[in-house]
Amino acid sequence: MKRCPKYYCPLKNDGHNANVKLVRYFLAIGTLFFCAAAPAAEFHPIVEVQTGYLFGATAEGKWIKAEKAAKSLRGEMTYHLYGLTESLGEAKGGRPKPSEEDVCSDVLTVSLTPSPDKAAIALAAPWNALPRKVQVLDSSQQLYVDAARDFLKTKGIDKPEVKIEKILRVDLDADGEEEVLVNATNYFQKEEGAPMRSPAGSYSMVLLRRLVAGKVETQLVQGEFYTKPYKDDEESSFNAPNTYKIIAVLDLDGDGKMEVVVASQYYEGGATTIYRCNPKKVEELLSVACGV
Repeated sequence: MKRCPKYYCPLKNDGHNANVKLVRYFLAIGTLFFCAAAPAAEFHPIVEVQTGYLFGATAEGKWIKAEKAAKSLRGEMTYHLYGLTESLGEAKGGRPKPSEEDVCSDVLTVSLTPSPDKAAIALAAPWNALPRKVQVLDSSQQLYVDAARDFLKTKGIDKPEVKIEKILRVDLDADGEEEVLVNATNYFQKEEGAPMRSPAGSYSMVLLRRLVAGKVETQLVQGEFYTKPYKDDEESSFNAPNTYKIIAVLDLDGDGKMEVVVASQYYEGGATTIYRCNPKKVEELLSVACGV
């Protein structure tokens, strides 16, 4: 039996159209409420403790620069404090504000209370940023002295005088294999800190030794190398080299892998940089600097 087409044609009844419009309206309103209720990505700010400088933040595996991160940081937050090898308690941090130093007024700072003495990094995050032990090794171990010497030769320093300041052992990737970080600096000076000039054969570097495909490889995290002597006249010999120092090894984005934090200093300023150290490359993630 042939059915009447009128039952299968689009209804043009005004009441029906009104009902459809009403349903669509409530669906749209519901969607708006759902979107409004959905939480935004939570930012986890990172602060260099000794200066109060804000690196930026991490959010859902992404690294956010300081200017953008600061817009999402409102009110007081609880920061966990970390040194090179241990957790050092908590501090409260306020909203980021520009540095009061004239030369670095574009750098954002976070005031921490109480003021930490020994900590290097402050992180406002729920996870443990020090998930595996960082061991400090004897800096005179011949294995690493030889490794540093061999690396310096690849940078054109034929007869390097190796001066290791720090050796750390830690499993960066949570794969059961421990990596070794070697921090070495020699500017042939008695005073501590960064010199104004770099003699021939001088250097400062942070190296990473790791096992890759069953073979130990040496990666440069950061460094400077000077193969030629500087000239005697004062103006041309002024090159303000950097010194590099590991200040922390932490999981700053909550992925279980630990980043390496390196502070650099030259005679009128400095910087602190967070590095991700993968087997294939070393990547700079966030950095904060102040200087002339």
